[in-house]
Amino acid sequence: MMNRIVSGVIAATIALMIFSSTIFVVDQRRYAIVFALGEIREVIAEPGLHFKLPPPFQNVVYLDRRILTIDTPDTERYITAEKRNLLVDTFVKWRIADPKKYYVSFGDNETRAQDRMGQILRAALNEEITKRTSREVVASDREKMMEAVRAKTVDDTAAVGVQILDVRIKRVDLSPEVVESVYRSMEAERKRVANELRSTGAATSEQIRADADRQREVLLANAYRDAQRIRGEGDAKASNIYAAAFGQNPEFAAFYRSLEAYRASFATRSDLMVVDPSSEFFKYMKNPGGGKR
Repeated sequence: MMNRIVSGVIAATIALMIFSSTIFVVDQRRYAIVFALGEIREVIAEPGLHFKLPPPFQNVVYLDRRILTIDTPDTERYITAEKRNLLVDTFVKWRIADPKKYYVSFGDNETRAQDRMGQILRAALNEEITKRTSREVVASDREKMMEAVRAKTVDDTAAVGVQILDVRIKRVDLSPEVVESVYRSMEAERKRVANELRSTGAATSEQIRADADRQREVLLANAYRDAQRIRGEGDAKASNIYAAAFGQNPEFAAFYRSLEAYRASFATRSDLMVVDPSSEFFKYMKNPGGGKR
């Protein structure tokens, strides 16, 4: 009786084990690939409870169906069209689109899949970067370049069951030796611009100075002309006034001119003149009335 009970328990246990090996659960975050004697029989994407034959007739392998990221751990070196070295960091967003093709290509080894996609990405980046200058890679042509890289990686990875969702460049740096060369080029360019500005400023300064000198000469000439004209007009008016005044009394005019001549001749005590006392010059000194004695 005891042997029958033990046998029944063992049989029930074995049956339970066999039954449990036929049941598997598919999570919404994974694919399930059912193998029958080593060959892929079915790919299950729907989550829930599923059944299969017990091992070794059938077994299940799970693959991640979430969006995954490849973040390059090391900076890759690329050469631009002008033979400059660029250090580029990238990341890729991808997921398994065809579990059967993916498993045939990589098995359930995600590291192998990432290595293969890294090779595809590096080849695509190298092909695009070698066509462009460093300025185009960094700024002007960057979006167009990344579109071309995405298109190429999508085409190349589709054959292994992978869908590339996005490819981005995180950072682009110049190599140290190129940085020094760029700094020297920038310095030379700034010096060239500074010298050009200095030359332009000096030329403008000379032009302004020459124009100012010309205006100064013109102003002085005009002022001298006006002064001479005014002086001439004044002298003419003075002459007219003198003539009119002296014409009214010629004797007084002669006497006044003689006084002016005396004043000019004896301006200081040291002035000396050698003149005949009977000359006309001393007429008014000898006779203030002007008459002859």
